[in-house]
Amino acid sequence: MLNRLELERRLPKLKYYVDSPLSIKITHAIKRHPECFNAHVQDTLKKDDDIFLFDGLVFVEDVNDSKRLNQSTEPCVIISASGMAEAGRVKHHIANNIGNARNTILMVGYCEPMSLGGKLKKKPESVSIFGTQYNVRAAIGIIDSMSAHADYDDLSQWLSCQDKREVNKIFRVHGEYDVQEQFKNRLLRKGYMDVIVPDLHEEIGLGI
Repeated sequence: MLNRLELERRLPKLKYYVDSPLSIKITHAIKRHPECFNAHVQDTLKKDDDIFLFDGLVFVEDVNDSKRLNQSTEPCVIISASGMAEAGRVKHHIANNIGNARNTILMVGYCEPMSLGGKLKKKPESVSIFGTQYNVRAAIGIIDSMSAHADYDDLSQWLSCQDKREVNKIFRVHGEYDVQEQFKNRLLRKGYMDVIVPDLHEEIGLGI
């Protein structure tokens, strides 16, 4: 998305640090398989041969380089995983920046309510990080649409390869209950005969 902003000449001239060794490795793996990109990305590749590279982007792998970001006073963006802010370098970055009102912590995916990320999304006055209580002075932003999980359209596309007459049962086991029920009803309307949202610890015989 930042790459797209650069193509549209809307990206500020800053440093954009990707500080997550696992994310960097995964990015390199994904780049080797452009045939798996969705239609929108395929279209972007017609005018940009590397959608994961733009002006100002810096990949941070060495832990000492990560620590040096804590001393930086220049405006920048730090992109770091995990999504729920429970582990890894992101937790250190949050602890280092949460007390400064000039900073923004942007949460971009689902967070379990009791995780650090989930607590931050409630915009509390303070949170505990590494056993220390921090006042929340940084702005907390939320974008819920950037989850890496397949959405309704992705899952429907995958299911479209199946013969509805051969699909005996579909189990919906991931996501919020209300969303599972909505997806179940949409699948029933599409012609799938038996869609189940199991209860916790429910046992269902498959008749194999």
